[in-house]
Amino acid sequence: MFVRLDEVTKKFNDTTAVNRVSLTVEDGELFFLLGPSGCGKTTLLRLLAGFYQPDSGHIYFGDKLMDTVPAERRNTGMVFQNYALWPHLTVEQNVVYGLDVRKVPAAEKKARVREALEIVRMSDYAQRRPNQLSGGQQQRVALARAIVIRPDLLLLDEPLSNLDARLRMTMRDEIRRIHAETRITTIYVTHDQSEALSLARHIAVLRDGHLEQKGTPLELYRQPNSVFSANFMGEINWFEGNVESVNDGLIRVRVDDFLWKVRAAGSCTPGTAVKIGFRPETVSLTPLEDANQLEASVIDTLYLGAMRETLFRPKIFPDKILKSLDLNPNSSLSLQNTYTLYIPSRDILIFPTDK
Repeated sequence: MFVRLDEVTKKFNDTTAVNRVSLTVEDGELFFLLGPSGCGKTTLLRLLAGFYQPDSGHIYFGDKLMDTVPAERRNTGMVFQNYALWPHLTVEQNVVYGLDVRKVPAAEKKARVREALEIVRMSDYAQRRPNQLSGGQQQRVALARAIVIRPDLLLLDEPLSNLDARLRMTMRDEIRRIHAETRITTIYVTHDQSEALSLARHIAVLRDGHLEQKGTPLELYRQPNSVFSANFMGEINWFEGNVESVNDGLIRVRVDDFLWKVRAAGSCTPGTAVKIGFRPETVSLTPLEDANQLEASVIDTLYLGAMRETLFRPKIFPDKILKSLDLNPNSSLSLQNTYTLYIPSRDILIFPTDK
């Protein structure tokens, strides 16, 4: 089902939780709402579910206006952060509940519950109660309960936040598989950018109730439109300076006594105060063409097997600490030793200081 939000606003007393948000979600898409606590993402999800009505703007499911349609008539399935399972009912009874409310015939109920449990791989646990299940298994039951009603729209509110790190990774794969099997239009709320990057087709980043940016995971990570988006999508090394010159797409930015080379789309005017930044994984110890070079000493290093995280102190910026990440390291770095860092000009982000 195609979903559209047109200038949707929701207020609670003097607080504007959602402020003129416009979004489209394609039919069958796995779409993410991403942002820090209090940014409005759960309020937006509850507006879609029908638990709240917008104060202004409009919500459409396909061509149908949904602003005042009650929750029970929207055919949405919702998975809550705390699972919200009935503790006194079995897995099967929890899953069938929504079908009981809809007065689905007994034979069809049985078939649909069996199908839903098979999709989430919980058929063998049908007669157990929630307190006999792990957190990941309870989450699967919550998913089964939501998809058994065959919703037009599936809403997931931080569904993995209560799981440990390893189980979250497993459940990400399961959610991806379940979505691929069901093709239900799904909107997923999280504050975890790694979840969003690994699962989403498109992501909307929210900030203080506003839509900050929408795009693919690659676009948001590689081409953030603001300092906020850049920071929220991952770690970054920042510097502040002034544009000294612009020539054929090469922007030169002076930071103290160092002149940074930046290749970026868009226009910059000499004299503009800017913030430039680059992600830790773009820092290389191998010579690269068209790269900025810094001499820096190692102040700490952490070997993580698949990658190495290193903190450097640049000689020309003694008050700065730069972080680098390199995959599959095959040699060690010595503390206090000096190395040359290469930061490609094309990998440097640039923003006006007020953005």
